[in-house]
Amino acid sequence: MSPAPRRILLLGATGTVGRATAHALVDCGHEVVCFVRPRHAGGRSPDAATGMPDAVVVRYGDVTDPDSLASDGFCGERFDVIVSCIASRTGAPGDAWAIDHDANLNALQLAERAGVAHFVLLSAICVQKPKLAFQHAKLAFENALIASGLTWSIVRPTAFFKSLSGQVERLRQGKPFLVFGDGRLTACKPISDGDLARYIAGCIDDPERHNRILPIGGPGDAITPRQQGDYLFALLDRPPKFRHVPVALLDAIIWTTSILGRLSSKLAAKAELARIGRYYATESMLVLDPVTGRYDAEATPSFGTETLYGFYDRLVRGEVTADRGDHAVF
Repeated sequence: MSPAPRRILLLGATGTVGRATAHALVDCGHEVVCFVRPRHAGGRSPDAATGMPDAVVVRYGDVTDPDSLASDGFCGERFDVIVSCIASRTGAPGDAWAIDHDANLNALQLAERAGVAHFVLLSAICVQKPKLAFQHAKLAFENALIASGLTWSIVRPTAFFKSLSGQVERLRQGKPFLVFGDGRLTACKPISDGDLARYIAGCIDDPERHNRILPIGGPGDAITPRQQGDYLFALLDRPPKFRHVPVALLDAIIWTTSILGRLSSKLAAKAELARIGRYYATESMLVLDPVTGRYDAEATPSFGTETLYGFYDRLVRGEVTADRGDHAVF
């Protein structure tokens, strides 16, 4: 429980991390208002509040519209903290700048006018090496937040369990586990939604997390895709069978769709998705050493108790599901 409960406006509460954060904030004793978009245009869908704690207040509106955010979210009321878990769905440039940057900037400007003291931002560890539109959008807002007069906490998590669970059904069907290169090009320290939510909630009362950029991973050693596949094959009692995909194949897809994308917006979007896929195929989700340019697992902080392998155990037993949403594209 928080020693000093706050009144909090939570943005992005319909995502899996956002919903877990709502629970974590309520568990700390805070008063939480969740501002969410209706599931269906033209009406308020009760589905938007599914899975949220009974104690939260749910308000509906458009986070990309500053007038809606002001009138339907803030409602002229006092808030101590803004927690933003919003993120673009696809990472496409238009979506990324509208959500990861503009919507957050709207919230920041309204927070400054309303006298909010603290802004907690869920960002991503990949912004430390920005090559993609959504990374530049996130980083631009991070810089705006740091330059503001508010106390800030920028949380940069590593990989999520849901984004590393897409091949379980493939293996159940007897298909090979897909890896890029030898399967050891990258590594990560995955963190669960629950552990990440508790870390985010802890930023409010921990002065060591104020005015800090906070990379965070889950417990245990860094894990490569090859190790993930080996564990799943053993868990499913199947002989290991890997298919090695050359990174050059992604390069060819990017080149082709980029050329054709000059004629078609749909193909331009596919080119960006291919660039996102290549990034995650070749870059580790760990802290980047700015001096050596290498990823450092030892320098990547760990938090929580839930491990990816434990999640795989529960997933295979049918005790949990992987709500991957737009992560399914990868």
